[in-house]
Amino acid sequence: MSASAVGAPGTPRRYLHSLWLLSARDLKVRYATSWLGYLWSVLDPLVMSLIYWFVFTQIFQRDVGAEPYIVFLMSALLPWVWFNAAVTDFTRAFNKDAKLVRSTAIPRSIWVNRIVLSKGIEFLCSLPVLALFAVFGGARVGWEIVLFPVAVALQAVLLVGLGLLVAPLCVLYSDLERTTRLILRALFYATPIIYGIHDLPDGFREAAAFNPLAGIFTIYRAAFFPEQWDPFAVAAGAAMCVAFLAVGMVVFRRLERPLLKEL
Repeated sequence: MSASAVGAPGTPRRYLHSLWLLSARDLKVRYATSWLGYLWSVLDPLVMSLIYWFVFTQIFQRDVGAEPYIVFLMSALLPWVWFNAAVTDFTRAFNKDAKLVRSTAIPRSIWVNRIVLSKGIEFLCSLPVLALFAVFGGARVGWEIVLFPVAVALQAVLLVGLGLLVAPLCVLYSDLERTTRLILRALFYATPIIYGIHDLPDGFREAAAFNPLAGIFTIYRAAFFPEQWDPFAVAAGAAMCVAFLAVGMVVFRRLERPLLKEL
């Protein structure tokens, strides 16, 4: 929850209720006219995983990742889809519902947090597919799986922080919407998704650890591939998540008034 919600006495319950209603609305709108419904939550990462699996196992000689490679891919691609979809929606979080943003009395941070929550629910709904591939692919499930909720929590913290930065800035500077999409494309390949952090050469590995997604994805993967665990990447990633949240809260406070004027 953002600082603006915390600072208003007697509002946390109302804030959470409104957050849930808005998130549920997003999910209903997304699936109301869809024949496939829930399957859309897993179809995109599943197709991406199968493409990369085919390319790197059937066409090219792969020397990165771990076996079963499809589980290795999906354990990072599923949370990446959550991250990518949320950040993309941040760029139009306020413009999309400008009238409601101006007219409602609830803290404006809710328009960021409802995206994190709704996309997070879609991510959680996709996890049974990962479990099926892990079982039928013969992946080993270790005690590290208990850290899965830690990765989910860290990713939520990171997304809230980024949302509080990206959403108001995209209202004030419209070119940032396209810029954000370009950054996301580059970030996909700069993040250990189709490869592991241990596949990077020395020097690059330490630098990659300061990408918060590297540490988060390391925790996800450690549930099936304990050898992928990297304490430095996890610690650096956790610190970066907290830093993004802190910076996001400060920036959002300062930009909230100019944001409302622009809308």
